[in-house]
Amino acid sequence: MSDSSQPQPGPDKATGSDGAGAAAGTLVLCDARLADGRVVDVRLSGGRIEAVGTAGSLAPQGTRVDLGGYLLLPAPAEPHAHCDTALTADAAGPATDTLEDVQRRTTEAALLQLGHGATALRTHVRIGDVQGLRSLEAVLQAGRSLRGLAELTAVAVPRMLTGAAGADGLAMLRDAVKMGAAVVGGCPDLDPDPAGYAEAVLELAGEHGCAVDLHTDGDDPARLARLAAMAGGLRPGVAIGPCAGLSALPPAVAARTAEQLAAAGVTVVCLPQGGCAALERHGARLPGCGATGGRAARTAPVRLLRAAGVRVAAGSGALRDAANPVGRGDPLEAAYLLASLGEAGPAAAYGTVSTAARATLGLPEVRVEAGFPAELLAVRGESLAGVLSLAYSRIVVHRGRVVARTSAVREYCDSAAAVALELPRQSQR
Repeated sequence: MSDSSQPQPGPDKATGSDGAGAAAGTLVLCDARLADGRVVDVRLSGGRIEAVGTAGSLAPQGTRVDLGGYLLLPAPAEPHAHCDTALTADAAGPATDTLEDVQRRTTEAALLQLGHGATALRTHVRIGDVQGLRSLEAVLQAGRSLRGLAELTAVAVPRMLTGAAGADGLAMLRDAVKMGAAVVGGCPDLDPDPAGYAEAVLELAGEHGCAVDLHTDGDDPARLARLAAMAGGLRPGVAIGPCAGLSALPPAVAARTAEQLAAAGVTVVCLPQGGCAALERHGARLPGCGATGGRAARTAPVRLLRAAGVRVAAGSGALRDAANPVGRGDPLEAAYLLASLGEAGPAAAYGTVSTAARATLGLPEVRVEAGFPAELLAVRGESLAGVLSLAYSRIVVHRGRVVARTSAVREYCDSAAAVALELPRQSQR
């Protein structure tokens, strides 16, 4: 018995045109199922959704992609990646940090995550120490080379920002913004003066109109309260994560802290897949951000945070580096983990990697409705719960163009029982 999926158009494989033609013209996604159960045709043009109608109702024009058997969703975004250190877990020694190697790793990591569905990524990049701004330069070059496939945004991550040792870090952070880092970040927990570190980042962000994205375990409610007081009203916004330490606080304290973060408009980016390696330096490890240690298995208390009104996005964190040598960088796995842990239902869990993640990155909302950006993910399946359970075959659309395709085929040997019971199968090809 051969159990195989229907043909899945992808780059240069859509009927009627090649990938470049699809980007310039009209693309119609046919017979797609939406999360509310409707089966529709969706016409894309100019990088946006031009029309949505019942299946077969849109005029046959342009390139057509058959999405029969697929669920069509707003594309995910990746709000917390570490592309400069990705794919280094198998290295014999310390990862090389030449411009060429970092650019190659960043590009490969971004493409892997694009294949999973993430059409936009925010990646944290270390600056200072021996590498200076070299890794940031490599990541920015990778971002330019990926234009048309995915949007890549860099977060500049300095080590120290306070005291005599922090003067160089602050100067380099300013240089990083001038070079093209759109977000400023770092880890206050590793600075001798965490509050001073956060204040320096927020002040610089205010001067340059940058977003802020800080690493913290979130196990110190007083420190989070002070951060919330400093961050309130800052535009374009402040994100913190992974905040796994919030889960260890007494419920009343965690709830009060969540209310303070919500009032300040601070976003929490959790990492259900296991944390990140960002700020291991000179033997220091950020609690909750490694593959070892008692805190690594925790994630932020998503249900509590959302109940308090905090925007919660979910990221992937480490992608096969020292912190998580088996990291997948898959947004749907992050959503699956939140749902399986009982932190959110399937729809809310998917929202953390799509709607909330895009908002964290400052990107416009996506709905499968006319007028919205054509940033879409089609996954074989009939329901959101089923897609999060078995998200194998995927088709990714960025700016109205099919940019990635993953096709999965499953085969079984002949089984009289399967035939007799008329078990459901994918169409045989």
